[in-house]
Amino acid sequence: MGVSGAGKTTLMDVLSGRKTGGTIEGEIRVGGYPKVQETYARVSGYCEQTDVHSLQITIEESVIFSALLRLPAHIDRHTKSAFVQEALQLIELDEISNALVGVPGISGISNEQLKRLTIAVELVSNPSIIFMDEPTSGLDARAAAIVMRVVKNIFHTKRTVVCTIRQPSIDIFEAFDEVMK
Repeated sequence: MGVSGAGKTTLMDVLSGRKTGGTIEGEIRVGGYPKVQETYARVSGYCEQTDVHSLQITIEESVIFSALLRLPAHIDRHTKSAFVQEALQLIELDEISNALVGVPGISGISNEQLKRLTIAVELVSNPSIIFMDEPTSGLDARAAAIVMRVVKNIFHTKRTVVCTIRQPSIDIFEAFDEVMK
């Protein structure tokens, strides 16, 4: 948690292994052991601040596309379909899964639904750890509360959720188990 420019995204990028520029010094340990990036990449997902999706396809098609690209080839279509349905239910978009993504606020889903779609696209790869960079950024209090409810849903599936946040309301602040600033 911290103000803009405090280094939240940089820390998240370093921890997740997505930092490509600059110099990283020291070592990263997970459970006391040196982090092996190849293994870590297979078991983690990363939701960026920006939501980038195809505007001409539905919510469900977006998640299906991610599943087809990211799940191993040995997983059959039935199992992949089950992962898609589970992700849509977990992020509470299953009832509007046939809605076009469109342009948020103009012809498509809302910004809050778009943020949840970003989470679903990562979640469908079945990560053990999911990183979220400011999942409530740009959302009003009501929309932020919905996104954080979904984040709690993910946590209750025994996944580790690591996210950055800026200026949370007291309700959102209290939703976290641990906070670093």
